[in-house]
Amino acid sequence: MKQPHMKQHWMMTLLLASSFGVAQAEPLTVDFWYTFGDAKRSAFIQARAEEYNKTHTDVKVVPTYKGSYNDTLQAAILASRQGKAPALVQVVEVGSQLAWDSGIFQPVGGIGKVDFSDYIKPVLNYYTIQGKVNSLPFNSSSPVLYYNKDLMEKMGLDPSRPPTTYGAVLKACEKIKMQSSDIKCIGFNIHSWFVEQWMAQQGAALVNNDNGRKGRATEANLTSPAAKKIFNWIKTLSDKGYYTSSGKLEDWDGSDAIFTNQKVVFHITSTADIGNIGDAARKAGFKMGVGVLPIADGAKRNGVVIGGASLWVAKGISEKQADAALDFALYLTNPKNMAAWHKLTGYYPVRNSSVDLLRKEGWFTQAPVQTVAFNQLLKTQSNVATGGALLGSFIEVRKIIEEGIQKVLSGSSVDATLQEAKARADKAIQDYNKNFQ
Repeated sequence: MKQPHMKQHWMMTLLLASSFGVAQAEPLTVDFWYTFGDAKRSAFIQARAEEYNKTHTDVKVVPTYKGSYNDTLQAAILASRQGKAPALVQVVEVGSQLAWDSGIFQPVGGIGKVDFSDYIKPVLNYYTIQGKVNSLPFNSSSPVLYYNKDLMEKMGLDPSRPPTTYGAVLKACEKIKMQSSDIKCIGFNIHSWFVEQWMAQQGAALVNNDNGRKGRATEANLTSPAAKKIFNWIKTLSDKGYYTSSGKLEDWDGSDAIFTNQKVVFHITSTADIGNIGDAARKAGFKMGVGVLPIADGAKRNGVVIGGASLWVAKGISEKQADAALDFALYLTNPKNMAAWHKLTGYYPVRNSSVDLLRKEGWFTQAPVQTVAFNQLLKTQSNVATGGALLGSFIEVRKIIEEGIQKVLSGSSVDATLQEAKARADKAIQDYNKNFQ
């Protein structure tokens, strides 16, 4: 058999090599660890990664569910110390100081030229530490008041005028108790997040040193007048039989179920639940309303502290991986995707342009309950209180505050409870800070 000409042989070899992918470089892997285990939100993230990978053939984003917020952050820290850091990690908002202190992440503002002007100011304000934007806002939320319009009417209350202050809630509760012994007035799960919000609404910092942003926090302001107002109100709700919950700490689902089963008129929880609770209300056959978070009497409405999580880029990875991780994070949070994310979940879309897009689409006409949440966020004053607290032991301090709420609900005095909670919180903060002296 006649051998092919040398030039022909070389060309055939090249073609064969290309057809089997030998001449094609492997795509750059970008591991993305996230915290949503439910099918709806997880599917959204997976779909965005697939879209991105199709249009960026040199990059392969691999999204992986890693468990709860705390589990995901701890797993990322461990993986980084083992030299296997994921490029991109979803970190809970109160984990920001711990993420920063871990030394495994780099500020997103220092990776490439990012225009942060489109991000909603109160949201971006939370993730800015010492003038640097350290992470990219992703799933952001704040608490609002949900109410059962049908039950309000039944109890002789005006569903077009939900209570906006502690005092107004108490007046409504008194009327509800007179009308029914089976249905409670108000519920919210036993969570420190609400205390943090009510402190901020009074313009009060949760911890000293400008909420830990001027310098490391060294003590909690849990015996302040603002904190006492919050706990006294909670105690009054409980003592008068107005309040209900599952009794468990951080039981979001249990608290939601009490409301959707129509066992309570008012319910305080996250804007991120507007979609799910709205669906449940329709199935249960009642009209749901959404109002602003009730605040302490006499306080000038200052605004909310953002909740949720943001996207952090690892430090111990190549420059190309960091660039790709940030690029995907920007894609995931682009105006179109954030508008879709908001519609799907109820989380804020974090960008002003997303809000504009939703308005043009008539979304707020279709879903007027969302307007209350947006206005509450957009009217938030950017200051020390609403910027949120920074402390590395925040997760531990949250549990201390929650155990304090539990004690007050069980009949303990407010002053004694807060003194004990402050002492425990201060110790937790100071013990953490010893690692950085």
